[in-house]
Amino acid sequence: MIAEEKYIFKPETKRNIFILGVVGVLLFALGVFLAMRSEGHKEEGHEKHASTEITKQLTASVTPVAEGEHEGGHEAKAEHHEGGSPVWLKRIFTSLWQNNIFFTGIGIIGLFFIAVQYAAQAGWSAPIKRIPLAIGHWIPIAGVLTIVLWFVIKGDVFHWTHSYLYAADGDKALKGKSGFFFWPLAAGSFPLFFIVRMVVFFGLWYLFFTWIKKEMLAEDIDGGVQHWFTARKFSAIFLVIFAVSSSVSAWDWVMSIDTHWFSTMFGWYVFASWWVTGLAVITLIVVNLKDAGYLKEFNANHLHDLGKFVFAFSIFWTYIWFSQFLLIYYANIPEETVYFISRLKNSPYSWIFYANLILNFVLPFLLLMTRDAKRHLSMLKVVCPIIVIGHWFDFYNMITPGVMKHDGGVGFLEIGLALIFAAVFLYVVLNALSKIQLVAKNHPFMEESLHHHI
Repeated sequence: MIAEEKYIFKPETKRNIFILGVVGVLLFALGVFLAMRSEGHKEEGHEKHASTEITKQLTASVTPVAEGEHEGGHEAKAEHHEGGSPVWLKRIFTSLWQNNIFFTGIGIIGLFFIAVQYAAQAGWSAPIKRIPLAIGHWIPIAGVLTIVLWFVIKGDVFHWTHSYLYAADGDKALKGKSGFFFWPLAAGSFPLFFIVRMVVFFGLWYLFFTWIKKEMLAEDIDGGVQHWFTARKFSAIFLVIFAVSSSVSAWDWVMSIDTHWFSTMFGWYVFASWWVTGLAVITLIVVNLKDAGYLKEFNANHLHDLGKFVFAFSIFWTYIWFSQFLLIYYANIPEETVYFISRLKNSPYSWIFYANLILNFVLPFLLLMTRDAKRHLSMLKVVCPIIVIGHWFDFYNMITPGVMKHDGGVGFLEIGLALIFAAVFLYVVLNALSKIQLVAKNHPFMEESLHHHI
């Protein structure tokens, strides 16, 4: 008989999360102040430079010009400048979108993890399935944030939303893609098809989350196998829907930022980054709960399985990363290579590009290579935060260069927003975890899990 076990969301834990959030707010405020001041200095320098250029032009206009000099001289060129937000505000918008998409992925992976366990009829994970269930409570919050944020930041982050691009003499490439965004409305109008997809995806994800959660919690009361079979049916359907929706959402929310670039592997790439980050977060919460005296049925064999998941899918992410990079590098087609060139040549994206490989492949590979490493709480407490931070940088490099171009940066502003999101995310997850049974005592495979040995 499995004893009932409840997680207690202690005041000390709430206080630590509150402190994390306050530190994030302070860093964010400092980052905004520094960004605004830096931009002010740049504008002053630009005004001085413009004044000097005007003086030179006035001087040149009264100076006799030698015959034929106009042909080889400078010609005035009219440049089109889009009206947009100041750089510091674009940094805020970009970081908000990056953190939102990053944490949205972790939330949906909580549900995906549960669905995979049901579909595979896995028994080893029975003692820990309530942790990814708690993580899934972020899905409705992410849905609201994504929809609201998109309408706030769309003009600065998503270049394709500007209507002038679809004029008769506008961008031919974007006009060819306009149906994907605006159907059935006219190109350059309201992106109805895009918004409908966003609402439908979050609606389906949340719907299946509530259905599966209902069956999991009912199992605690009724026992038997009927709730398990129903949850398995919902999980199988969800996995098919997620296979499509995760890829399309990656195209919509991340790839469309770089309006002229595309990769047929990008949906897989974003999924791989979300998946391994979600596994690292699940593992990190599990090991901290175990260290605090919870999850009494959870042992080194279960920990080994979690460690193998994190280890294996770190390699899987690297495989997808390398495959996408190698194909584009080898083909050497300008409209494809521009994505990597902008990240390899410009600061700060260049050092992040290489740090990605170190944080997300080299360190997890070396630290989790041995069997013993996967069976120790202390090692996974080190590796999992490295992976979470590494993939935060991965999403930074997916999103920021396409928006900020040469004006991007990683400073107090970006770090502060990341800490704010992390604090709110942790509060939501741990609060949800405290309201349900920590272990599914009537799970049909619990007995198998108790005797799990590898």
